[in-house]
Amino acid sequence: MNIKNLLLALSIVGLLAGCSSPHQMTTRDGETIVTHDQPEVDDDKDFITYERDGRETSINKSEVRDIQEVD
Repeated sequence: MNIKNLLLALSIVGLLAGCSSPHQMTTRDGETIVTHDQPEVDDDKDFITYERDGRETSINKSEVRDIQEVD
């Protein structure tokens, strides 16, 4: 593998890794929910959708106090 192919492969891996970042949601009752990707906020339906244990889960937006990206 030449250097150009190696750099291309590393760039692609870097882009894919940058697409998903874990987030932490804190609910009004103090529960902490860690997600693998950024939760999707649906302002029309007032729900936040995220993946938990391989399944799509929703929580009412009014129940979530804070969403932060985890480093």
